[in-house]
Amino acid sequence: MAFLRAHVATILKQMKHMGIKISLAHNDDAAAIAEMSRQLIEGGLPWSWTESRVRHYVRDRDSAVIVARDGRRLAGFAIMEFHDEHAHLNLLAVRPGYRNHGVGSALVRWLESSARMAGVFDIDLELRATNDMARRFYEKLGYSPAGSRTRYYAGVEDALRMTRNLSMVAVPPSGQTQ
Repeated sequence: MAFLRAHVATILKQMKHMGIKISLAHNDDAAAIAEMSRQLIEGGLPWSWTESRVRHYVRDRDSAVIVARDGRRLAGFAIMEFHDEHAHLNLLAVRPGYRNHGVGSALVRWLESSARMAGVFDIDLELRATNDMARRFYEKLGYSPAGSRTRYYAGVEDALRMTRNLSMVAVPPSGQTQ
């Protein structure tokens, strides 16, 4: 456990060096998270991740909603739901100006470390089948394609399922990232 806590501390320190702070979301973050989801994830689909739905996950003890902040500005967020045997990454978004700077990777690694601490080692997620940029991002983080879901998004767009088993992944020594 101390090793995992040190890994999370390293992630947070790297982001802080960039002026980004990662922390648990609060109820008053729900509107900004919902708006980011609408703009960056749900474009062309009916709005699913409303402020009230996000607020539900912020309060849910079996979920983690985290945010990356650059001062007062929300740079990114992630929502993960924990189950007995696996965790599901529901949403991840990073504002365009913060992409390719490690913010998305840091959010995912923070949640993966949380899953390990909870004794959960299988993580799954879905993304739009047409979103090659997101697929490559998750593949770089060690996620593998695990099938598809036809018309998963609002009955109109297919999803690619991806998974990662954390039990086979070594946590890097303090000061290094995966």
